[in-house]
Amino acid sequence: MFPRGRKILLGVSGGISAYKSCDLLRRLQDHGFVVDVVPTQASLNFVGKSTWEALSGKKVATDLWQDVEKVPHISMAKENDLIVIAPTTADLLAKLASGRADDLLTNIVLASIAPKVLVPAMHTEMWLNPATVENVQTLRNRGFIVVEPDEGRMTGRDTGVGRYPESSKIIDAVNNALAVASDLVGKKVLITAGGTREPIDPVRFIGNRSSGRQGFALAMAAASRGAQVHLVAANTDLPNIEGITMTSVETAEQMLAVLDLEFPHCDALIMSAAVADARVADYSDSKIGKERLSTLSLVRNPDILKSLSSVKKPGQILIGFAAETESDVKALKDSATEKIVSKNLDIIYVNNVSGGAIFGSESTRGLIVDKDRNVIEVPEISKDTLSDILLDQLVSKLG
Repeated sequence: MFPRGRKILLGVSGGISAYKSCDLLRRLQDHGFVVDVVPTQASLNFVGKSTWEALSGKKVATDLWQDVEKVPHISMAKENDLIVIAPTTADLLAKLASGRADDLLTNIVLASIAPKVLVPAMHTEMWLNPATVENVQTLRNRGFIVVEPDEGRMTGRDTGVGRYPESSKIIDAVNNALAVASDLVGKKVLITAGGTREPIDPVRFIGNRSSGRQGFALAMAAASRGAQVHLVAANTDLPNIEGITMTSVETAEQMLAVLDLEFPHCDALIMSAAVADARVADYSDSKIGKERLSTLSLVRNPDILKSLSSVKKPGQILIGFAAETESDVKALKDSATEKIVSKNLDIIYVNNVSGGAIFGSESTRGLIVDKDRNVIEVPEISKDTLSDILLDQLVSKLG
């Protein structure tokens, strides 16, 4: 399982408002975050371990001495891009300010170099106590981000400053701390990756050189921007990406079958997979001897993008990829323009793969062309960088 970034640790300390962190966890997931929950022992008096495991879908550690052989306070400190503690009680503020590490959560905080967002929630008198004020200032001086509590109804009939903030306010602080975009929250993005294989017999197949790196980079980038991602991967050796749905296929017909089911429910399809143009007419259940391999009868595979574009709904975005062996920019642009029209695409990325370029590489170069004939020349850049450029174009088309 490959962590896709945008992974955070949610610490929960022992205040009555711990129950509000259940909603925060859900909202963080809606924004595309993969969340590890670490509750303190005191917080379990308010929200139990089973609740956190059910909501997060992950095993929840509550004890420093649990799974000691995995050294969880170090591994969790390294794995997460940010730590948010909500609520943060006055007691925990004091512990953090003094550098104490007497449980799993405080050990993780002390071992982590990631940004840390604290969400204090307590009675007004505790929040305004000089000791708490000094602890907050000490933590801010050390680089902790402390979200100001809201004002309103407290436990019982009390009102004042110290109320647990709204989840949206906390998520804004998290996004600002990570400097990440959330412009695909609520969108469903369908992405294909890899290269299809068309079997000749149980041993041989017709295939191509696609590694799937670009499709996986797109899936990771889209998920990191908050999208709900379904990756349809053909014959790749890349690890699964944590927090997304993935379906593995082999042939063009299998890929089309999955896309036929999923396309009506998505906001965008990014077709980065290299699909075989043809398959053998008569598959052999047994290995074909060399003497009988002089000719193969082929039939055309369905044009997946053209097929799906015929049922495209208003507002849906189709992004295609094309691998050409033309080195001339004008020829690449003409090829891209022709495919945009014939396949009813919104955007296409076309590149020159002659001489074994691009396939299996960490980098790419080519042209991005949209249906309005706007052209972006892409110099040699990483496939991760191209993913964000393409997603910027997608966001623009989605409005």
